[in-house]
Amino acid sequence: MTTRLLDGPVADRQRSEPVNRSRNVWPSDPAATLWGTMVGKKVVMAVTGIVLVGFVVAHMLGNLKIFLGAEAIDAYAAFLRTMGEPLFPYSVLLWVVRIVLLACVALHITAAVQLTRMNWAARPQAYDTKDSIATTYAARTMRWSAVILVLFVVYHLLHLTAGVVGFQPGEFRELSVYHNVVAGFSVWYVSLFYIVAMACLCLHLDHGVWSLLQTLGWNNARTTPALRGLSRGVALVVFLGFISVPVAVLAGWVR
Repeated sequence: MTTRLLDGPVADRQRSEPVNRSRNVWPSDPAATLWGTMVGKKVVMAVTGIVLVGFVVAHMLGNLKIFLGAEAIDAYAAFLRTMGEPLFPYSVLLWVVRIVLLACVALHITAAVQLTRMNWAARPQAYDTKDSIATTYAARTMRWSAVILVLFVVYHLLHLTAGVVGFQPGEFRELSVYHNVVAGFSVWYVSLFYIVAMACLCLHLDHGVWSLLQTLGWNNARTTPALRGLSRGVALVVFLGFISVPVAVLAGWVR
């Protein structure tokens, strides 16, 4: 009697594997999986953006040492190359910082380009009319400001870091930052290019800081006005801080 009861559907269910057996859904390469999503690329842009904004602010503060005189800013330049000694050899930590910044720039640009392509792919047909009232001028010019900034960074490194452009033969002096800045910005069109690039940086920061705060989830109906003010305040302070140096050189206040 018992054997007959176990024959049939009940016995089949007992012999079969559980239907709801748990499966491992964690990807084998979570970093690559995250990178492949729009959210992941936005996170990468936010994290690298924080690093780059921090560098920009620190760099601006370092530049302002020129108003303390040649000894102060030249000593600061020497410190950047000797920090970590004797544990680290000369300039090693500076090169570590440069490599990290270069990696952040590469990731930031790559994520931005791929996000743009993903947005285009999601909307292959353009709108007949595009309403841009809700966006800011900084947001609409992000691509152009980014291109100008990349070109400026290349020129700026060749100019005041390497001294291979913008100087007469023998005019550039290694680690004589005060002399090099005064000589470099005494050329009006070099200063003009610098100021235009800083205006692009201001626009880029205005939208970029706001975007990373959104990605981090800090914005809501109550905090939005304050965060908008913060992003624009950071952008304006950085702009004024950077352009104060070429303006002071052209005006003869620093010479």
